[in-house]
Amino acid sequence: MNGDPVLSTAPAAGGAAAAVRRPGVRFLLSHPAHWVALGFGSGLSPVAPGTVGTLWAWLAFVVLWPWMSGIAWALLLGASLLGGVWACTVTARHLGTADPGAIVWDEVVAFWFVLWVLMPVGFWSQFAAFVLFRTFDAVKRGPVGWADRMVNWRSGEALGWRHGAGIVFDDLVAAVVTLVVMAVAARVLGAWGA
Repeated sequence: MNGDPVLSTAPAAGGAAAAVRRPGVRFLLSHPAHWVALGFGSGLSPVAPGTVGTLWAWLAFVVLWPWMSGIAWALLLGASLLGGVWACTVTARHLGTADPGAIVWDEVVAFWFVLWVLMPVGFWSQFAAFVLFRTFDAVKRGPVGWADRMVNWRSGEALGWRHGAGIVFDDLVAAVVTLVVMAVAARVLGAWGA
C-alpha cells in the first residue's frame, strides 16, 4: 500500500498487516482517482454498491440529458471511459485487489452508454434496461462472465492498466448484452403489436 495513511490495516495470519478492503470517506477524498472510481461516493454504500452506483448513473444521466447534445454525450462517454480506466487502476492498486466492490465507475460508464443508445425512451424502458444491466453484471454468465475472467489477477502480481481496463470491460459487455436484449424485445413486442 506504499504507506497509504487512509487505509487502516489489521493483522493478518502470521502477524503481517493486510489492507482493509472497505474504503470510507477518508479514502474517497484522499485522491482524485478514488473520487471517480467510487462513483462520487456511491460506491461507499454498505449494501449493493454496484446497484447504488448504477442508480447514481441513471439519475445523473436524466439530469444531464436535456442539456447535452449527442456529440457532447459521445465526448463525455469517451473521456469517462479513458479517465475511468485510470481511476479504476489507481484505486484498485491502492485497495490492493483487482476488482473491489466499491469501484462503481465501470457501472456508471456502462449504464450511461446503455441510456445514451436507448434515448429517448420512457421511464419503463429505462427501468427495464436498469434491471437487465444489473442482472447481467451481477450474474456474470455467458459473455459477461468471460469478460469478467479476463482480469484473472494472481496474488503477488502488480496491479496495472490491464486490471483497470478489465474492471470496466465486463460492464461494457453487460451493456452490449442489455442493448441486444432490449432490441430483440422491442422487435418482438413491435411484431406482436402489429
